[in-house]
Formats: sequence, structure tokens, C-alpha cells
Amino acid sequence: MKALRVALVGIFTVALIAVPAWSQKKEEKGGGGGRVGGGYIPPRGPRPAKAQAAPRAQEPARAPTREVTPQSRPAADMPGHPEAPHVHTNGQWIGHDSGKNDPNYHLDKPFEHGRFRGGIGKGHVWHLAGGGPSRFWFNNFYWSVAPYDLNLCSDWLWDSDQIVIYDDPDHIGWYLAYNVRLGTYCHVMYLGA
Repeated sequence: MKALRVALVGIFTVALIAVPAWSQKKEEKGGGGGRVGGGYIPPRGPRPAKAQAAPRAQEPARAPTREVTPQSRPAADMPGHPEAPHVHTNGQWIGHDSGKNDPNYHLDKPFEHGRFRGGIGKGHVWHLAGGGPSRFWFNNFYWSVAPYDLNLCSDWLWDSDQIVIYDDPDHIGWYLAYNVRLGTYCHVMYLGA
């Protein structure tokens, strides 16, 4: 009887340890949306959105220098996920689906200040050093958040958050700044060094 109790306690203990570890490995390998942020860095940027017809804009396409109404924060796609575009720990970019004809990201002069050459993607983590959404910097590289995305980065720490820059495959002239702490991202324009 005592041996049976010891065996049951042993099995129960192993189950308590193994199930969370198995679940974590499944999440890391792409087994679901999982948690967001907390140090996760996507291995690559988003894939181009599927081809779509040009969305009907209520106003003509605008350059970002004009008055733009920032987008409202989208509803979370899962409980516990942010109300902002974000990346699941399986590498799925949530909220990057408007396609290349989105008038909110149209630029008359793409890459007006040149292209960013400082390092793009997972191997290049940058620490924000100051500023705010209209102008922020790291390592003497200067950036600006897209006017349409201003509401999406209100919880960023502009003097300390880590970000990773990715190319935007759909919106010419824009990059995506991914916040490692929050797991969220927004469109940004490179302003030069």
C-alpha cells in the first residue's frame, strides 16, 4: 500500500512538471498564439498581405504630413492579448493585413530620408534612447511613427524599450518597429542619421 502511494505521488509530481514544460515547447514551436511580448523576438517580419482590391477611402489618399486621424486600438484577438497589432510567439503577425493599397500608409516620396542601414531583423535589437512617437531615436538613428498608428504605441517607453526594425513588405517607405517588451508593433518612417 505504501509503495502504491509513493508511486502515485511520483506520477503526480512528474505530471505537474512535464505538462507545463510540454505546453511551453508546443507554444515555442508554433502550437498556438500563446503569450505576447515578454522578450519574444519574431524570427522574420510579416509576409506580404494577400492581394486585395483597393479599399474605399472616405477621403483621398493622404501623405503622412497632412492631418490624419489615428486608428482606434483594435480589439484583442485572444484573451490576454494587447489591443494593438502584435506578434504571436509562433511568428504570426496579427493586424498586418490591410495590403499594399492601404491609403493610410501611402507616401508620395517613399524613403525620402534614405533607407535604414543599421541592421534589420531578429539579430538587431535596439534600445530606445528618447523622444516620443513624432520623433524618437536610438544609436543616432531618427524615426517617426506613422500618424495613423499614433494610438498604437501610447504604452511604449521611449527612453528604454527594446525594439527590432523589420521591413514592411506591403507599404513602400515604411518599416515596422516591434516592441520586445510588449510584443506590439507600429509603422515607422526612417528620418536619417
